[in-house]
Amino acid sequence: MTQFEACGGTLLAQMNAPLIDTGLQRVEIDGFAFPLGVYPVEPMVPKPGFVTEFEAADGAEFFISGAEVEDWEEWPDRWMFDVLLPAGRVRAFCNMLVTYFPPRVYPILDVLGHDAYREVDPYIAYDLVAVERVFDGLRDYSEWLFEDGMVGWGLMSLEPFLYAFVDEHKIVTIRAELSMKEKIEKLLAAFDLEQVEKLAGPDSVEHEHRTVLLAPEHESKPMAAEEIIEDLRDLWILQFNVDGTTNLDDEGNELGITAWRCVARCVPPPAEEEGAPGVPRYAELFLRAANLDEAEEIAAGAITKSVGGEGAAEESQIGAIEFVAHDRITPEDFKQMLERETGPDLSEAGVDDLRWLTTEA
Repeated sequence: MTQFEACGGTLLAQMNAPLIDTGLQRVEIDGFAFPLGVYPVEPMVPKPGFVTEFEAADGAEFFISGAEVEDWEEWPDRWMFDVLLPAGRVRAFCNMLVTYFPPRVYPILDVLGHDAYREVDPYIAYDLVAVERVFDGLRDYSEWLFEDGMVGWGLMSLEPFLYAFVDEHKIVTIRAELSMKEKIEKLLAAFDLEQVEKLAGPDSVEHEHRTVLLAPEHESKPMAAEEIIEDLRDLWILQFNVDGTTNLDDEGNELGITAWRCVARCVPPPAEEEGAPGVPRYAELFLRAANLDEAEEIAAGAITKSVGGEGAAEESQIGAIEFVAHDRITPEDFKQMLERETGPDLSEAGVDDLRWLTTEA
């Protein structure tokens, strides 16, 4: 059973609200409440507040991968603020902070994912998105975004330059152009936050991360993280922020051909007559490829060529193919997922298996 089938295999066809594991216990130390999804596992004394630092434009580092970076201007001189608040105050602080942004922004989403060679799956909107969509996402998935130890989120604007990111520890990082410094300081003062020499949050000592979502095999068929990510990608118009022409691990090593697990949403073509839109179908593929672009190309070709047999889709039934997961897997995981005795043949690219996931509740 795949992780998608374990939660009903329905993805956007079954968009029930995410269910939080009410059995999780919140860790509190000296009255400071930590997020449900991240907590220290060794003694510490929490120290809320903020630290600030001037960052010059000359040292700006882009977090956009691929050719799109050429369209982005260098970040200007700015003030950086790292802010640590008790878990119960992070949401209110961020709701106020979002109102400081202009009407259209670039949302950001980082997820500790399933890729064997990359810790974080990064997503960003390359096109401006109405800030109302950000508020919609914060409303629909607030517990996940503000409590889960496997996800971080944020947004950015260029005019004025303002960047905010809530990492997986729920520490808020703000980067603001010089003219906005006083405004940010007033927000910090409104939440009784004082400048400190060094923050002491969960990331300052040994700590654990966990999801706050109910397990997919729960009898209530809760919404899985993959479903939330897919919905936010649609809502915030996010794109996978990884250079598709290379195949690197987190240390920058070139991996060559690796095994992949891809899940594609196959959208039916527009109906000639008025009526309810067709329900997307999902294909899970196991393949070998030298980079992300090749993996998607191989997967798309296999999907459009799959004809005949139970659950197969003819090319004419597919209007668009959108990838919702593309994780590199180890040879050992490849053997286990495909229930084979041997690993993938990494001497050449190709498809090893294609499965159609159920979309019935």
